[in-house]
Amino acid sequence: MELINQTIHLFHQGGPIMYIMVACSFFAVAIAVERLLYFRNITQNLPEFQQQFKPLLEKGRLLEATELCEQTSPNVLAGIAIAGLQAFQQGSKLETALESAASLAAARMRERLDDLSMIVTLSPLLGLLGTVIGMIQSFSVLQVQTGQPMAITGGVGEALVATATGLSIATLALLLHNTFSRKVNRLITEIEQTAAFIVSNVSVKETGRRDSHEIA
Repeated sequence: MELINQTIHLFHQGGPIMYIMVACSFFAVAIAVERLLYFRNITQNLPEFQQQFKPLLEKGRLLEATELCEQTSPNVLAGIAIAGLQAFQQGSKLETALESAASLAAARMRERLDDLSMIVTLSPLLGLLGTVIGMIQSFSVLQVQTGQPMAITGGVGEALVATATGLSIATLALLLHNTFSRKVNRLITEIEQTAAFIVSNVSVKETGRRDSHEIA
């Protein structure tokens, strides 16, 4: 109970700007929860899918590979693969379909990361603003209460609460941003490898079929 009372006291010491910073912290946490659920959804059964998908493609069993992709959705690699395979089966250009699907997937994975980056920059600025406002009030108190140096030192101490809060929120947002950025980069690498694997295998199978038809 004492800890809660101290937290409330520090919150009020930070001034009105603390309400905005609390909103920023809740926003960062909400983004983190949403992104965690999203990445958990698109990475379901990722290793199992790769183990089953690659042998099918190497053997040229495109229909079975397409069915596997449909069953594994919303796996991000399955979504990329099915876009390319369906385009190939419909006579469209495989590379173009894979590139478009990969670009769309990458854009979706990067959603909200800019918001976290904004919080990283905004929170310290809000904290600094709160500190400046607090120090202005402290100097005003000093002018009124001449000969009381503790008035300004106590006011500055209270004003620094806003800066400390802003830096704490920025640190949290920065850690979240870096964590999700690394996750996105790893998934993009896997997408590129899967797309290259699809292109190399499907192109080889198609070239082989064309050569056999020409010989016949």
